Amino acid sequence: MIEPFASGFRTDTISTNGAGIFTRIGGDGPAIVLLHGYGETGDMWAPLAARLVTSHTVIVPDLRGMGLSSHPPGGYDKKTQAADIATVLDALKIDKVALVTHDIGNMVGYAFAAEYPARVTKFALLDAPLPGVGPWDEILKSPLLWHFRFGGPDMERLVKGRERIYLDRFWNDFSADPKNFDEASRQHYAELYARPGAMHSGFEQFKAFDQDVIDNKVFLTRGPLSMPVLAIGGEKSFGPMMAVVMRAAATNVQEVVIPNSGHWLMEENPDATIAAVMNFLR
Repeated sequence: MIEPFASGFRTDTISTNGAGIFTRIGGDGPAIVLLHGYGETGDMWAPLAARLVTSHTVIVPDLRGMGLSSHPPGGYDKKTQAADIATVLDALKIDKVALVTHDIGNMVGYAFAAEYPARVTKFALLDAPLPGVGPWDEILKSPLLWHFRFGGPDMERLVKGRERIYLDRFWNDFSADPKNFDEASRQHYAELYARPGAMHSGFEQFKAFDQDVIDNKVFLTRGPLSMPVLAIGGEKSFGPMMAVVMRAAATNVQEVVIPNSGHWLMEENPDATIAAVMNFLR
């Protein structure tokens, strides 16, 4: 079930480098940015945002090419998308933020934290690896990750009109129990990903991983992240591997494994996930 954002949130589409970034903004106080991943949009964060908005300024963008943001022809490398987030924050006159990210959002968040370390107070990452960081090459060997190389005109033809089937594969294969990613949520996201240009943009997110590896290797040469980092893995997904990944990129890493959950932490075990994030942000 997709929760609507609380009534105190407003929305704006903020122009960045060639993209219009649809952004939800609410609350007052220390700022927190919530970044979603593939198969979802910023809508995934509504339950967490409802908890945070009472004490924080909460900023929830849709990444470029996803959700209600625009579909530019390029810029899907995560370094460019980190600049999107910086531009959104500049437009809102916000300097320092805590980051809470999931999936592709982890990769954008890492690029942001590496490019603008003075702007990030804390960084919580949920259940996805970082291209070129730590055990990336081993992770790539998993047959479940065939979608990383799936794209191009013929693949777009295959999924056109069948977006729901393609997305069901993610929600089913990467959950501990597919029933926990409910039908209403599936319909909601499938409609958004069936919008013109959306599947192409989604494929471009993965196609950019090769460039992300190059960029992340450069980030690593500058030294590890020093802000507090929380690495959250789903018990039936990345689990403790999230902390292994982040200890290759940061010096101050805490580890949490969410029980009875696969990759879709906010859907499968929202109470434990929200509790872990809230405890870290205190």
